[in-house]
Amino acid sequence: MKDSPLQCQAPDSLMLFGFWYRALPSERVRRRKLAKALLLETPLVIGRDAQGRAFALRDACPHRGMPLSCGSFDGQLVECSYHGWKFDAHTGQCREIPSLTAGQNLKIDRIYAGSLACQERDDYIWVFVPEPAPAGAGATKAAEPRISAPRVPTFTDKFKLAYLTADMPVSVDHGIIGLMDPAHGPFVHQAWWWRTRHSIHEKQKAFEPIPYGFRMSAHTPSSNSAPYKLVQLYADAESITTTIDFMLPNLRQETIRAGKYWFSSLTTVTPITRSHCRIDVVAAWNLFRWLPFGPELLKYVFAKFVEQDRHTMEKQAEGLRHNPHLMLIDDADRPAKWYFQLKQAYLESLRTGGEFRHPITGPVTLKWKS
Repeated sequence: MKDSPLQCQAPDSLMLFGFWYRALPSERVRRRKLAKALLLETPLVIGRDAQGRAFALRDACPHRGMPLSCGSFDGQLVECSYHGWKFDAHTGQCREIPSLTAGQNLKIDRIYAGSLACQERDDYIWVFVPEPAPAGAGATKAAEPRISAPRVPTFTDKFKLAYLTADMPVSVDHGIIGLMDPAHGPFVHQAWWWRTRHSIHEKQKAFEPIPYGFRMSAHTPSSNSAPYKLVQLYADAESITTTIDFMLPNLRQETIRAGKYWFSSLTTVTPITRSHCRIDVVAAWNLFRWLPFGPELLKYVFAKFVEQDRHTMEKQAEGLRHNPHLMLIDDADRPAKWYFQLKQAYLESLRTGGEFRHPITGPVTLKWKS
């Protein structure tokens, strides 16, 4: 069915379980220390064992609900500060209950503090958040996900890496459709070294479906963005191309190629609560590797963009508090429409147990001005 040119759309703020999410930057989690995180309104405690391997547990002792993050960690076992119950950091299995006496045959190995699969990628600790268990079902050892946590694509052995994170006072839906919005750039991201409001012109991009998402096919970057021109000049390349992918639940991957040089980024919008999300950007590149303070400079540029988006969403949040009537238009808002359709298709496949039915059936060309 073809979308109407003008379509009302109210984000539902439903959070998608059964996916990997970035939890914390790696540097915030030290050995033998416990750190708190909140993902999809689920409190977590995250740490590193004596060998430096990361782990994640639900931040609640199964005994009386005391946050395990209030306890202690010896590099192997997490101890609850209330009654001293101890749990294996990686499996969540109970190993000791100090109050038990001889003859009390409680099988403590059947007790678990809920553990979640955990992997470290590109200076971030990722946690797989499964579908919530039925109320009263108790916790068990986490099952291993079928796929590994995402990572930033790299194309050479030597490259630089940098990350940036910022909180956003809006739901994950507004955070994501803001991330893929192609028309706000000249109004929100104005800078002498990037573009101006007066540089708006018509653009035409080809899109195609990919598993659980869509791709803006490889194309020549915008001619009104000075950094792209600088990259092409530095690379001494005949052409420069960029490809942008979006995949459920929250991934935006961009790859820029210019001859032997490349730049890639993986941006995520993570739901913290129904009204609060966090944007995390990790970038890798082999451009300007000789440039002193290169990562710092790139981080400054990213920080400028993210801060402009954050400030815009702060103002947007004021309007959203009054639950206004919202609408999406073609073609500039078509990626946002696709996001909601992908999300609903995924939820429908879970509900019915059937196959995921991709809402995009083939290549599409969109036009807009920015």
